[in-house]
Amino acid sequence: MQKIMIIEDEPDVREELAFLLNNEGYRTIVIQDFTGIPEQIAGNTPDLVLLDLGLPGRDGFSLCADIRSKTAVPVIFVTSRSTAMDELRALSLGGDDYITKPYNIPVLLAHIKAVLRRSSGMQEPDVITANGLSLHLAKGVVSSGGRTAELTRNEIKILAHLMTHPGEIISRSDLIETLWNSQIYIDDNTLSVNMTRLRTKLEELGFPGYIKTRRGMGYQI
Repeated sequence: MQKIMIIEDEPDVREELAFLLNNEGYRTIVIQDFTGIPEQIAGNTPDLVLLDLGLPGRDGFSLCADIRSKTAVPVIFVTSRSTAMDELRALSLGGDDYITKPYNIPVLLAHIKAVLRRSSGMQEPDVITANGLSLHLAKGVVSSGGRTAELTRNEIKILAHLMTHPGEIISRSDLIETLWNSQIYIDDNTLSVNMTRLRTKLEELGFPGYIKTRRGMGYQI
């Protein structure tokens, strides 16, 4: 279970973040003593730190620089300060991401997952093969028997997620979340449009019905 440390002085925000992250399956470490934070990080070894800028006794900028001098733990700033100068300074001091309050919960969770994925070194394979098709991620094409079809970025992400889970039913919400995790912000209608275009390309490649709709449940290959 991945551990996320919350360094936030507003109790309501702190409790909300802990509640959201616990529900997502993370273990949270909530800091209430704002002295010796680098030592608390070293003692708890979190996988990610959520850091506010306005802390009692010390600002988040200097704290981030101190953290970064001692550890490579990813840091996401979560703050009400929304100027470009603040964001630039935070990132230049070693922050991995910058989220402003009030935050959109799905966007916040997507950014957290993306930073954790990058920090853990998880990488997609260059080619995914399933049920007679090969998806070439770097080239942006899907192929079979010498025939190829070019895909858009959205279509690649959708097909890759389905092909890495052959036989499983993937819900629409799961596909949307996968795209958001890749910083592709789409809604339900946009997913439908992308799915229709992807199916058309697969049909032209000789694979009609490759992506099956399981009514009320999602999609399956």
